[in-house]
Amino acid sequence: MDSNANGGRSTMVGEMESSLERVRRQLSSSSTRHILQGPLLKRSDTLRKWNERWVILDPATGKMEYKVRRSDTTVRGIIVFDSTSTVTLSPTNFHGLPKYEGCCVYIGTPQKKEYFLCAETPSAARAWVSTLHATQLVLQAHKQAVDSLGGNGSAKLGTVATVVAVANATAIEASKEVEAAMKISLRAALGSTTNKLSKGQLDDLTIMMETLRVKDDELHQLLQDIRARDSTIREITDKLQETAEAAETAASAAHAIDEARRFLSSELERLKQDQENQVELSLLRLRESEEKSKLLAEEREHLLKERDSALQEAQMWRSELGKARGNAVILEAAVVRAEEKARVSAADADMRIKEAVSKLESAAKEKEELLALVDALKSQIQARD
Repeated sequence: MDSNANGGRSTMVGEMESSLERVRRQLSSSSTRHILQGPLLKRSDTLRKWNERWVILDPATGKMEYKVRRSDTTVRGIIVFDSTSTVTLSPTNFHGLPKYEGCCVYIGTPQKKEYFLCAETPSAARAWVSTLHATQLVLQAHKQAVDSLGGNGSAKLGTVATVVAVANATAIEASKEVEAAMKISLRAALGSTTNKLSKGQLDDLTIMMETLRVKDDELHQLLQDIRARDSTIREITDKLQETAEAAETAASAAHAIDEARRFLSSELERLKQDQENQVELSLLRLRESEEKSKLLAEEREHLLKERDSALQEAQMWRSELGKARGNAVILEAAVVRAEEKARVSAADADMRIKEAVSKLESAAKEKEELLALVDALKSQIQARD
């Protein structure tokens, strides 16, 4: 069972690595990437006034930066949003000017951060909103892919490439709308410049010089865009390399987790065996304790019987003792009476002995007298013969 589980985990890790490699190949190609950029009016958070900013949105990474001017090399700020942010085309004209009706974009984040933006035309505003929605899908797919690498589900890395491709296609279509809005704004600016030149009575050479200046600015901006594109490609390559390293780290972590799982399984088996042995030993001791309890119970019953017998015998002896005490009292009285009788009998016997002695003495005297009388008679008889 463990070997099947290990084989399944190895297959899953291999599929994750192959999916990640496929996404890396798809995203590393510059042909599958498109950056949406263009001018937007941004309302200041502190002063509540509108400033024109050059906004750059990368749908593949969800990075949205803005600069003061298109030709600036430094970034002025970042518009932070995620897959749970609110991005919508606002029905309310935040700006206030009639020409911006239907051109306002609202971005609200779960962190209570709000952004108010205005595009040149309603079509450009809708293009920005659709691209931002596609970018949110990219961020959501990326989060799901990261969760799947962490063990929260099956690998979904292929979904990232799909939503990135959709976001890039949306950005391409949106760029057309933004470029159209820029052309409208440029034509309006050139019309204003032409009116000013006509009023100042300038010649065709001045108009040509102004046109060349505008073209030179466009070429310069195109060069800046190419450099920005190269920088973005290098940044994406670095991020993909980091993603690949993260995937390798995840695979190594999965292998380490699998080793730890096997070790824990063996430890659990050993603990289970020890527990079973302990249970058997406890049951044996329990049986011995039950036998001892039975013996102690029998011995207790025997002792209780002996105690009852001893109590009965003690009661009998107490009864006999009571009788003996009564008899002793009677015997003491009889002894007293006997002693009294003995004293009386002894006194009576003494008197009788004394009387008998006196009688004996009297009899002896009488005997002597009789003997003397006999002797006298004999002597008289002899004398007569």
